[in-house]
This record gives sequence, C-alpha cells and structure tokens, in this order.
Amino acid sequence: MIEIENVTYTYMKKTPFEKTALQNINFKIEAGEFLAVAGHTGSGKSTLIQVIAGLIDLSEGSVKIDGENVKKKSARQKIGIVFQYPEHQLFEETIEKDISFGPRNFGLSEEEISKRVDESMKAVDLDLNLKNRSPFELSGGQRRRIAIAGILALKPKYLILDEPTAGLDPKAREKLLSEIQALHKSGVTVILVSHSMEDIAKLAGRVIVLARGKILFDGKPRELFTQPEILKTAGLMPPAVTGLMEEISAAGFEVEKNLITIDEAVECLVKKFKKGL
Repeated sequence: MIEIENVTYTYMKKTPFEKTALQNINFKIEAGEFLAVAGHTGSGKSTLIQVIAGLIDLSEGSVKIDGENVKKKSARQKIGIVFQYPEHQLFEETIEKDISFGPRNFGLSEEEISKRVDESMKAVDLDLNLKNRSPFELSGGQRRRIAIAGILALKPKYLILDEPTAGLDPKAREKLLSEIQALHKSGVTVILVSHSMEDIAKLAGRVIVLARGKILFDGKPRELFTQPEILKTAGLMPPAVTGLMEEISAAGFEVEKNLITIDEAVECLVKKFKKGL
C-alpha cells in the first residue's frame, strides 16, 4: 500500500516565484489497484508522482510505501516511474544493454540480469531477436516499450506511467495500452497519469482528479463522467463516446447514456439494432 498523508509542496519558497503545487493531499493506493490521475496542465499531477516516487524532499506531510518512508532505499526500490517520452532517456548502444542497465547497477548476477531482460522484453511484446539492435533503429512505439522494459527489469511492485501514449500513432497507442493492461493483470499496481479520458475509462478502476493542487474527485471513472461540473472545473472532457450516446438519446432514440467505452457503446447499439428487427 502507498499512503500519502497531509502532503503540501511549494516550489521556490520565499521568492517572488513561489507556487504551491500540492495542498494537503491525502489518499491511499492499495496493492493491485489501477489508479488514474487526471487534471489540466498545472494541476499538480507531475509533482504528485514525483512525491510518490520519492524524487522530491517533503517539508510537509509524508509518503509511505508498505509502511516504510519513501526516502528509504528499500521503499524506493518498489517503485518504477516512466516519465513522458521515456525513449528520450535511452542511451546504450544495444537494447539489451539499455534494459540491463538498472539491474546491473543493483549488483545482480549476469544470469539474473539476462533472465530479467528476457522477461521484461516479453512483457512489452518485444522480439528477443532485437537484443543486439540499436534502440535508435526502431520506431517510436518500440523505443517507448524498450524504456518501459528497462523499468520492468527492476521488478517494481508499483509502476507509475506519465502520459505513456503521448505522441504515439493510434496503432502503437493501442498496443501499448493493451500491454499496460496485461502488466496490471499480472499483479503490478499501476498509477497512470493521463489527459485521455478514453484511456482512463478503458483501464482504470479508480481516478483522482486534481485542480490547483487539490483533490477535486476520488472515485470510479463512471461516477466522474456523470458530474459535468467537476469535469468543467478541472478542465477535462468526458470520453467522446459518452457525448455521442447522449446526442443519440437527445435525438429520440432510447439508448443508455452513461456509457464510457467504445465496447459498451457498440454492445448497446447492437442490442438496440437486433431488438428493432
């Protein structure tokens, strides 16, 4: 479990540029959850995930990972964080060397490192025959999966992903999302930061919405998308399919309006079509 208690964080204190990014944040993340964090630019999302990962020294509040302060090495090793555009962090001459960099710094045996490289490549659907290729010869989507594999090779219990699909084409985006979903099903706790309400609706069991450094909403995505005032305040839009079903309903067709994924909408419309035959 991750416990965030009474966290407030202010950048550049006692200067003309002082800015409070987080204000009295309190919540818990249970092991095995798929939690999404949403909010407009400047809402505090990036600061929050850095706080959770122990990358920021707190002056107010605390973060505990399975009961230990996040500043302890044993606690931090349970968290893997993948920043937006992680492929920009690739630097080794081969894919194998890039993925093995973290485990090797942990002082693991060559046998264990090799095992972890293979496991993490398989987890993100990378062909093992690519090991000796340069990561810079591959597509943007493949490079992103290499970067994620490098984090997975550290075997984190909690995985933080900051806008993992940013800049990817639709096919690469869907492939990466399905792999993230599979990682969660394998037992990894996932914390997803995303602007995409479609991704959140499809993947997350719970969503926290931030606005001006405060928690505006904490609950199920379906509950969030029925509260337009919260979405408006946070500068967010519901999934496109939700608006589409509302328009179909407003046009006089009897369909469910509170649908949040394409699969739900397709199932609803197919049933409606069959009923009309």
